[in-house]
Amino acid sequence: MVLPTVSFQSLLDMNASQKNDLADILRRVAARYDNLFQTSFPYSMGLHQAPVRNGTAAEQSGLVFHIHFYPPLLRSATVRKFMVGFEMLAESQRDLTAEQAADRLRSLPERHYRTRSG
Repeated sequence: MVLPTVSFQSLLDMNASQKNDLADILRRVAARYDNLFQTSFPYSMGLHQAPVRNGTAAEQSGLVFHIHFYPPLLRSATVRKFMVGFEMLAESQRDLTAEQAADRLRSLPERHYRTRSG
C-alpha cells in the first residue's frame, strides 16, 4: 500500500512536485517487485481517491488517497496466487503476513535488477 505523508483525497489535490514524487515512489515499488524474483512482476494496482465531478474532486469526509498493490507472486516466480473477489480487500489467503512481505520488499534495492552491473 502507498499512503501519502500529507492527506490528499485525489490526484487533483496534488501539485506538480507531489505528482512527480508519487511517480518516483511507484517506479521504486515496481522495481522492488521485479527485483524480488528477478522477473517482470505482474500485479494489479488499485488507486483509491475521491470521485471526480466536472474536473474537480468531490469532497469526501475521511477519505485519504492511497494505492494498493495486489501481487500474485508470493513464494517464487513460478508459484502464482491470483486474488479475486473478497480476497482483494478483505481477508486474503497468504502464507506470510503483510509485515513480512513489506520487510522483504524494503530489503531489496530500488534500482531495477536489469540496470545493475555485475
